[in-house]
Amino acid sequence: MDAMVLEQFGSPLVRRDVPTPTPGPGEVLVRIHASGVNPLDTKIRAGAAAHARVQPPAVLGMDLAGVVEETGPGVDAFRHGDEVYGLTGGVGALQGSLAQYAAVDARLLAPKPAALAMREAAALPLAVVTAWEGLVDRAGVGPGQRVLVHGGAGGVGSVAVQIASAHGAKVYSTGSPRSFDVIQALGATPIDRTAVSVEDYVAEHTDGEGFDIVFDTVGGPVLDASFTAVRTYTGHVVSALGWGSHSLAPLSFRGATYSGVFTLLPMLTGRGREHHGEILRQAAQLADRSLLRPLLDPRRFTFDTVAQAYTEVEQGTASGKIVIDVA
Repeated sequence: MDAMVLEQFGSPLVRRDVPTPTPGPGEVLVRIHASGVNPLDTKIRAGAAAHARVQPPAVLGMDLAGVVEETGPGVDAFRHGDEVYGLTGGVGALQGSLAQYAAVDARLLAPKPAALAMREAAALPLAVVTAWEGLVDRAGVGPGQRVLVHGGAGGVGSVAVQIASAHGAKVYSTGSPRSFDVIQALGATPIDRTAVSVEDYVAEHTDGEGFDIVFDTVGGPVLDASFTAVRTYTGHVVSALGWGSHSLAPLSFRGATYSGVFTLLPMLTGRGREHHGEILRQAAQLADRSLLRPLLDPRRFTFDTVAQAYTEVEQGTASGKIVIDVA
């Protein structure tokens, strides 16, 4: 089969003819139609993501959508011809989705949302699992809550806005003025991060009480700001990029709580993979009810233009999630 292979860190991916995998016990062979490109994929290629533990040569690509070609022993949840999507590889020793086929753990898969095309479905898994683990699993988002999403026009942030809204929360999102139309279209109230202080937007939108949930998708100073924007006692801050050193004093003085999300953990350890599949099943229901859609870059990329796709993601010039057409 054709695959895009990382032969050494920092080098462009190379198209290679590699053996088609055979599904083992508990695995499904997926004929891949589309592969989503995440910022983390570009960091892995550059050798700047030690937490992903990739050893070249490796096939990259974490998100996929495709069709079940074959099932391995012990797989009852899927059968030949099923359309599926998932966050399935491209980290650790797991083969990625920039290939014609992948043998993946069936627990990481879910039926593709019927309302979405393959390209749309392939844009969702990493963002959906990250946002769901933070908002639903950790923070228990629900009706009537005020939720602040930092970076609501980004890949994870845009999905977080929609998941919080679907659970009945009133959602706000920081962004620059050029992102306001996107944020409003997703159902959130935009906050100008370039012009309004934390104190001012907390006063304006929460009467000075703070937000019930603050979801950070940026890290660094934005996570520090989150600690001062959260509600006293019952507030909860969640971050997908809480990897630096931060003072917990602002959070502690509010009696609030914090959770970190490391989405790759089940893929790297093998523990908790069933929950990834469960999240994607519930997300598919939201998509089929028109409550969840990816922000998709309209341009079409293939194996021949993977390098360009990675450059667009690295430089932040994409207008939505970039997806590679595989089939």
